[in-house]
Amino acid sequence: MMTDLAGFVIIDKPAGLTSHDVVARVRRLVGRAVKVGHAGTLDPMATGVLPIALGSATRLLDQLVDTRKGYLGVVRLGIQTTTDDADGEPLVTQPVPDLTPETIEVVLTRFRGDILQQPPAFSALHIDGQRAYALARAGNEVTLTPRPVRIERLDLLTVALPDLTIAVECSKGTYIRALARDIGAALGCGGHLASLQRTFTGPFRLEHAIPLAALTDREVVMRHLLPPETALLDWPLVQLDEANTHRILHGMSIPAGKSTAPRARAHDSDGKLIALLRRDGERWQPVKVFRHR
Repeated sequence: MMTDLAGFVIIDKPAGLTSHDVVARVRRLVGRAVKVGHAGTLDPMATGVLPIALGSATRLLDQLVDTRKGYLGVVRLGIQTTTDDADGEPLVTQPVPDLTPETIEVVLTRFRGDILQQPPAFSALHIDGQRAYALARAGNEVTLTPRPVRIERLDLLTVALPDLTIAVECSKGTYIRALARDIGAALGCGGHLASLQRTFTGPFRLEHAIPLAALTDREVVMRHLLPPETALLDWPLVQLDEANTHRILHGMSIPAGKSTAPRARAHDSDGKLIALLRRDGERWQPVKVFRHR
């Protein structure tokens, strides 16, 4: 029965825990026979949406990694830190000028759309086989190559100097603490990320989330478990009859019909998720199969 668990439980992660800590707590509740994984690392200081996948739903985590994510962050101007956030040690302190929302808005325009972002030195990226944060903690100078990211939304919500509250929607690979660092630099006084809350990951929103402290036993996890296909609700649905279900389960392609979508999710006659499909010419080809009869 334990290994039959499959789906997502959406955690409102508290500050002070790593994403791995959350996975470990959920694993203790559901049993070690159940696969458990998370979609999108949150730094320990960050709170908010952390999708936890159970069972066969862990095979959908790669789909969530590529989805857009949303955040509410507080940028504290005037102080640069070693980690670009509040967990780091202060490096440089500068006076904060009397900035107006209009002045700040002009600077924010530089960070919207496709940009190159230099990841923080204290990050999990690899340099010659070692984690950047390990090198930085050892006192080595770490300079990471800027990477392309996309900032779909960057709104200034409030100004209460030295703090700015921003709303961000961005692509995978975006570091909000690096964004805070760069905004502070562009405003001429430096800055760091004082707090961060993730508001959504793909289809999973904060209103779907349960506080980690509320997950007290396996039954509570079950009550809050969302079906695996919840992660794919924006994918076209292909409803399979018995014959095509059999073909897909055995790795065979089926006609795509009039659909022009590049990908789709396939459900059987009972409405259960069977497979992920990729369009190959005029046919659907299964790329991941989730259930066998």
